Amino acid sequence: MISLLLLLSLLNQDDLADRLRELDAKVLPAELPRMIGRDARARIELANQRESKAWSEIRTRADWEKYRDAKVRALRESLGADEPFPPELKVWVTRTLEGQGHRVENVLYQSKKGLLVSANLYVPTPERESMPGMIIVHSHHNPKTQGELQDMGVTWARLGCMVLIPDQLGHGERRQHPFVDASSYPGSFKPGRQDYFFRFNVAFQLQLVGESLSGWMVADLMKGVDLLLSRPGVDKNRIILLGSVAGGGDPAAVAAALDPRITAVVPFNFGGPQPETTYPLPDNAETTFNYAGSGSWESTRNLSLSARDGFLPWVIVGSVAPRRLIYGHEFAWDRERDPVWKRFETIYGFYDAVGNLAAANGRGSVKGQPPESTHCNNIGPVHRQGIYRALKQWFGIPEPEKESQERRPAADLMCTRPDVQPRTVRDLASERLTNPGADWERPLGDTKPAADPKLVSKESRKIGEIQIESIALDVEPGIVVPLMLLLPPRETGKESAAVIGIAQRGKQEFLKQRSSDIDRLLKGGVAVCLPDLRGTGETRPGDSRGRGSESTSIAATELMLGRTLLGLRIRDLRSVLRYLRGRPDLDPKRLALWGDSFAPANAPDRRIEVPLDADGQPEIAEPLGDLAALYGAALEKDVRAVYTRGGLQSYRSILDSPFIAVPYDVILPGVLRSGDLSNVAEALRPRALKLEDTVDGLNRRVKGSDPIGPSRWLLEQLKN
Repeated sequence: MISLLLLLSLLNQDDLADRLRELDAKVLPAELPRMIGRDARARIELANQRESKAWSEIRTRADWEKYRDAKVRALRESLGADEPFPPELKVWVTRTLEGQGHRVENVLYQSKKGLLVSANLYVPTPERESMPGMIIVHSHHNPKTQGELQDMGVTWARLGCMVLIPDQLGHGERRQHPFVDASSYPGSFKPGRQDYFFRFNVAFQLQLVGESLSGWMVADLMKGVDLLLSRPGVDKNRIILLGSVAGGGDPAAVAAALDPRITAVVPFNFGGPQPETTYPLPDNAETTFNYAGSGSWESTRNLSLSARDGFLPWVIVGSVAPRRLIYGHEFAWDRERDPVWKRFETIYGFYDAVGNLAAANGRGSVKGQPPESTHCNNIGPVHRQGIYRALKQWFGIPEPEKESQERRPAADLMCTRPDVQPRTVRDLASERLTNPGADWERPLGDTKPAADPKLVSKESRKIGEIQIESIALDVEPGIVVPLMLLLPPRETGKESAAVIGIAQRGKQEFLKQRSSDIDRLLKGGVAVCLPDLRGTGETRPGDSRGRGSESTSIAATELMLGRTLLGLRIRDLRSVLRYLRGRPDLDPKRLALWGDSFAPANAPDRRIEVPLDADGQPEIAEPLGDLAALYGAALEKDVRAVYTRGGLQSYRSILDSPFIAVPYDVILPGVLRSGDLSNVAEALRPRALKLEDTVDGLNRRVKGSDPIGPSRWLLEQLKN
């Protein structure tokens, strides 16, 4: 026990809480806080170097096919598509529209069990004995009714092709949000962009159940191939898949890699240089090009595990060889320096099939303006010229003398009907959660510290009798965890209990918001350690926490690398615990974790249903402290107690609404198949656990017992 004299000294420090509140908690020099972004980029570069080395060792067709098959297998596994398709093809024709030399059938067809796809099928009239079958995948700009799509559907139908144009999942009639038009919400927003923005929410929810947005989009396209092949006259040797610019080329490329029935693919803006890539490319592009890409909220563009397992975009596209490939670019293309094009030429050369490789591109750049820069919504007239030439050569499809512009009102192309109601993605995802397992550790990834943490720096100061140490720990190459350790006075030879406080906003906000509780812990003889786990506190990459934030991009990049940002932060916490256990002044058997959040919860009457670009966005939860404390204690068996406030009630609650108020960097893919937070809490038994002020996936308080606060409860648990 602390001596009476020292205790009285502490009790006389009436201003301790105030002084803690004003304490400067900064530890690191200015150049270190953005280290997690640099670390992720460095790892992506290592992945590029590894796969480029593997490519350099490929000499023959057999070498390539061995490499390709392993990558395509990894791609298939990453998509989470472990549910078989319904064996029967279910199609409903809800309306037929007659036109000149064609007709349009508005159809619904079933993809995955319970998942309906709305599509327009453009049919030649009269139908031919042998017809190419085409699927056009629209961009994230507009759904199936957009003008360029109608032009292509009518033009190719008149030329004798059967053309299917489906709504991508989350778009058009398959939207997963309520914002149909400007009248859907009283504030200012962009109705035409909500389908695109809500891709983020749909992908988030699917990842929780071990699925992927890309996987579900690809399933839609593969079932679309079934639909085409079910029609009399469609030639199975002429199945052509076109992926539009800006998000259509991504699933088109993946579908072609996985489905050998697709005989030609045109994946725009996927596999090689992107619209954002500097033009022209440098002379050393072969060694400097970012083949893997990097993470962002646009989840179809950066596939989870792709950098770890090597199914980089160029490999996905190149895997279709020797089938026909038109390499598409929305803007100007630096053919001479493009290292991906050179790889495609080599691959097709292995099959003596260089003639099966073509290209289509536009002019200018994404920053330019029309007509110098060939912006388009899906596939523009200038881009179609290269496609026409290649399809005529390969499949005998005539080039049109004049492209059609027989456009119909969007309302005429609607497919839904009262007796066939589509299911929401979150409902279908929830149905995949029967009997979730208790393998709660697996989704985190590797959380074991790489080595004993190295003390980089330590500075000491005092506030009265309280010793304050500002410490930097090197927990792995390139990653430093800054922390503040507050030590109460103690009798010689006596070890202090310690509480480790974790929050997304870090140690500085901990001192500001919880100084009174820290004061009481110190006066009770308990040390307090406040670490900034990577990407938190002073190491945060920025203040934004939403869809387009840098933290979201880094978290997505880590998923490409086969890691989770939450798992890496728990690794940091375990390194801090290892350091604290090695100190002679702390009792390794009396350690507790305190996870906290300083984000305000959304009031019950707060409007959550807000367009994703409108003012008045709901507050975003910050459950990192709670999650790190729960998982950290479950992994570190000698942690005596866990207290959390403002944590997440469950990952399952994120499926309750099309809206999400939880940051992406706490995502654990497949967590709801491996065990939710209740399973983690169960793993803590019989140790003490106190959860207060929990929130749901919309960051709304969950009703529970009246909170008692951390200090009193933690002091009780850490008694000798």
